[in-house]
Amino acid sequence: MSAPESSEALSPLTLAPEAQRQLFLEARTANTFTEEPVTDEQMRAVHELVKYAPTSMNQQPLRVVLVRSQEARTRLLAHMTGRNQEKTAKAPLVAVLAADLDFHEELPRLVPFLENPQEIFADPGVREASARFNTALQVGYFILGVRAAGLAAGPMVGFDHAAVTKEFFGDGRHAAVCVVNIGKPGPDAWMGRLPRLAYEDVFSTV
Repeated sequence: MSAPESSEALSPLTLAPEAQRQLFLEARTANTFTEEPVTDEQMRAVHELVKYAPTSMNQQPLRVVLVRSQEARTRLLAHMTGRNQEKTAKAPLVAVLAADLDFHEELPRLVPFLENPQEIFADPGVREASARFNTALQVGYFILGVRAAGLAAGPMVGFDHAAVTKEFFGDGRHAAVCVVNIGKPGPDAWMGRLPRLAYEDVFSTV
């Protein structure tokens, strides 16, 4: 008689259990970090992984500024609120994530099978709503990519969005949506795991 299959073997998930733990089950928002640097090579690897995640019409409106110089860090800190200021001051790397509100200009090369795809988003209101929604999707992918690189992410929206947009993207076509601290987690990096909604609270069938 063959041995009974393990609970892991019977799982409907095909992602390896170790990867499940690294990306989801044991991952947390980090509040402290070690001094170990985060390299450009690591960030390029994150991008090469998550760039294949889906967005509407392959828009890819996310734009990222890596804040490495102390001068740029000081400018950013002036616009962070509350405890976010201290956390951002000590993180090895900080990324400012923004939506390109004129992403439609890139569409001819991103969806080359369509003729004049940018015309679909000629209305600025429609274009901004789509840019912000798809950037939010890409922020989630970005955080998972950081975790896949063996790093921790500390995403924050507690900052002066208009001021950060002006400080780092003062061209009128971008809007800062999120600031993410990145690095190896430091001492007492995690808060306790907060409750999550159950399947029955989230899903319904019609």
